[in-house]
Amino acid sequence: MLVGVAMGVFIFLLLAEKLTLSLCGVILPFIIVNERECHIIEFMGEVKCRYDSPGLHFLWQDIGLWRSLTFAYFGKDIIIDTRLDQCYLRSLPVNSEEGAPMGIGVWYEMAITDPVKFHYENTDPVGSLQANVRNATVRCLSNLSLSDMMEDRHAMSRSVRAEVSPHSMEWGYKLGAVYIRNVHFRDKNMIAQIEEKVINRLRQVTAAIKQDGDNRVSVIRSEADRKSAIEFAKADAVRPQIVGEALREISKDNEVASALFEVLETERILKNNEAKITIIPASANSELGRSIMAANSVDAGKSKNTVVASRLTQNSSNLSVNRANDNNSAPDPGRRVRINL
Repeated sequence: MLVGVAMGVFIFLLLAEKLTLSLCGVILPFIIVNERECHIIEFMGEVKCRYDSPGLHFLWQDIGLWRSLTFAYFGKDIIIDTRLDQCYLRSLPVNSEEGAPMGIGVWYEMAITDPVKFHYENTDPVGSLQANVRNATVRCLSNLSLSDMMEDRHAMSRSVRAEVSPHSMEWGYKLGAVYIRNVHFRDKNMIAQIEEKVINRLRQVTAAIKQDGDNRVSVIRSEADRKSAIEFAKADAVRPQIVGEALREISKDNEVASALFEVLETERILKNNEAKITIIPASANSELGRSIMAANSVDAGKSKNTVVASRLTQNSSNLSVNRANDNNSAPDPGRRVRINL
């Protein structure tokens, strides 16, 4: 019930508002002006006034009472939008000084400064302004060098604006900021050639950078090799002195020196995997000794080297060697060893 009553009251107030505004418009005509808007009051083909400021304006104050009462029949309210507008012209054909076909993209702003001139001086001021900007761009930017077109866009924008602004002011139209946003090539074959040149140039630069890096690495590596060779040479030069001093200290004690050399000789023999060790009994006059020596003398002619080891002692080495004829007995320190290499 309450919802129905509320809806009825709302509809009644809305109709009453419309009726009141209609009666006021008939009795005392008025004009409501919004932001960035201009109303031109034309009465019987003649411009009487215009309203630029936003708000409520009564016609009888400017055109008289009897004109305001008959304005609905003999008058006209022309609404002009004065908001800032923008436009972008794409790929305007321009030839550079070198003969390259270029495309220019121009962005510009425009605003109405005199609504009366805008409405009466030119039937299509927007189209006229676009045509002027297009013609000024082609006329001012033709025959420029390719480098200037690709780099100095601010100077081109200023030249276009200076060319178009005086003509646009005659129609009550103001040309705002002008900016050259895009400069490109229009010939596809030329674009492909430029891309190929750029790619080749990038490859050359990359190869030069890589070669420079390799050269730097080579210099650093050779410098490191030189320093390491110097240090190794110093070490090789110092090593005999250190070894000589150590041997001099060892040679002061004959027992220690003889034991050391016998141990070193034994280690050298053991490191040779191809060495053959033959144990000869101390009594070389025995039958077994004579046969072994005869066999070794035959093998010595076939081998490259024959080394006869010195007498082994228990103090110099603990090496156990198996005899050819007796595997269970311990080595006799009084026996001699013949080694065929």
